[in-house]
Amino acid sequence: MLVLTNLLESLPVFQALSSDTRLKIIQLLIKTNKLSIGELAQKLDVTNGAMTNHINKLVNAGIIKIEQPELVHGNAKVCSLVLDRIIIVINELRENQQTYESEIKVGHYSSFHVTPSCGLATPSHVVGQLDDPRYFSHPERFDAGILWFRTGYVEYMVPNLLPANSLVEDITFTMELSSEAPTFNNFWPSDISFYINNIFLGIWTSPGDFGDKRGALSPKWWSNTLNQYGILKTLSINKSGTFMDGEKIGETTIDLLNITYDTNLSLKLEIQQDAQNPGGLTIYGDNFGNHPQNIKFSISYVPSNTI
Repeated sequence: MLVLTNLLESLPVFQALSSDTRLKIIQLLIKTNKLSIGELAQKLDVTNGAMTNHINKLVNAGIIKIEQPELVHGNAKVCSLVLDRIIIVINELRENQQTYESEIKVGHYSSFHVTPSCGLATPSHVVGQLDDPRYFSHPERFDAGILWFRTGYVEYMVPNLLPANSLVEDITFTMELSSEAPTFNNFWPSDISFYINNIFLGIWTSPGDFGDKRGALSPKWWSNTLNQYGILKTLSINKSGTFMDGEKIGETTIDLLNITYDTNLSLKLEIQQDAQNPGGLTIYGDNFGNHPQNIKFSISYVPSNTI
């Protein structure tokens, strides 16, 4: 994911996306994952030279990458996507606005209540036994790089490092999520509810529990029959409401949360038993899935005397 906050510095990205041919290249790579420059040129009926120019613009913008496969000679460089989404932030930070950010490991939840199918795994092994919620209390949970459950919740304490006399303007969480199906099922919708300090924010419906191909970070011992990767999602709460990847999912605003420097902060992710799609939840950390990160968060604030 690429978040653009400075419009002028983002000009190479806008220029790269300003061509019909380059947009078609991206569409082809979404469908096929990897294609050589020659294959792309043939599919779009352009010369190899023209295709190389298009590819270079996309590479310079950080949208795709090119690799030379081993044991392959000649003009057989392979192209693949680097990004799965681009978010443009139109409202840039105010001059006096400040932000701090950090990560929370997926096993560092402060409370939980889960039902099978459920489990946790570290980069080297499954914690305890599968489908036994008791192991969510095991000390090894702190090393977990992935966890999953059918219904219930996990809740995380979010470090509140706000200075005194400051006002919060925005909280953003980025995390890789999917549903939880037996083995895996790419078409397995699940309604995931989000809360801050037990105040309901909104629901995002995960489309599936993905296992059609191995996750980029899946450990070698991780079975191909298990879920492999999720979707990187960005949850944000600001003065206008609650948003998932820029799309509004709730009316809860940052002001309604009433967060000050001495407020305890918690993030809860829940699958309600009576949800329309109670398809479970999988949370991926920096050693599983496709994205080398844990639950990232950022909090933007301003000193109250500048309002």
